[in-house]
Amino acid sequence: MKSGGRAGFEEWLEHLAALAPALRVQYWEDADPAAVDYALVWDPEPGRLAAMPGLRCIFGAGAGVDLITRDPDFPRHIPLVRMTPPGAAQRMGDYVCWAALHLLRQGRRMALSQARAVWEDFSCASAPDIRVGIMGLGVMGARAAAMLQGLGFPVHGWSRSEKRLPGVTDFVGEAALDDFLRVSDLVVCLLPDTLATQGILGTALFARLPRGALLINAGRGRQQILPDILAALDEGQLGGAVLDVFDPEPLAADDPAWGHPLLTITPHVASLPPRRERAAWVAGCIAGIEAGHWPEKVYNPGLGY
Repeated sequence: MKSGGRAGFEEWLEHLAALAPALRVQYWEDADPAAVDYALVWDPEPGRLAAMPGLRCIFGAGAGVDLITRDPDFPRHIPLVRMTPPGAAQRMGDYVCWAALHLLRQGRRMALSQARAVWEDFSCASAPDIRVGIMGLGVMGARAAAMLQGLGFPVHGWSRSEKRLPGVTDFVGEAALDDFLRVSDLVVCLLPDTLATQGILGTALFARLPRGALLINAGRGRQQILPDILAALDEGQLGGAVLDVFDPEPLAADDPAWGHPLLTITPHVASLPPRRERAAWVAGCIAGIEAGHWPEKVYNPGLGY
């Protein structure tokens, strides 16, 4: 996949031209702000969206919209649609299952042994032995839960409201967090980025987990306190972690997290579909809006997602 900027735009243009040839698609710097009806953005320059008086809808190029809404001039009266093509939930489920099995079978340990050409025997737990707690049971969390159950993991979840997913025990609201953590041998964070979730993955939360618990964060980078994670790994309170998100990104090349023997780092790839799939979804949404049908996943400022 091409990078962002103009190189990325050329790929978006290619796909949108094939999928919706009637759309006039232009790069930021080439467009007349007064003539823009729809904007597709990832991390827009502050004030850019507010300068478009005829804007009808904003599409986030990824599932998270925090890089868009942090703009102090973000036009909150314009609907902001989150990127939720059907394949995104499956990809998240794929990632969470891979990360859970990676932690279960000590994949990081084996990778380090291979790099040193060391043959090392050790035993591993089995999926039914590991109670998985998912923080955030939205579309992606629900799909991950079903897939983890298919692998044999017992699954429970913690969310703002009751979800009633098949086979998944619900823990609802702040009052239930301690009970949720107490029975979580592996925590998966798929929470939205809100003021309430920022910094939630830190020392205070880890202390309430069973000793040696495992962690997967594919939510948002601002939800984790990286030094706390490294300290918990060093102290044995956490037995291993897989992190896909960071703040800021990319993670600095000299960050000590890269070399930690119990930490696997992935470059924010958990659920992002290829541009063609996202372009098809955006084109479909625009066609629906033009016909009077709005997408379901519109950002709610009151909830923060």
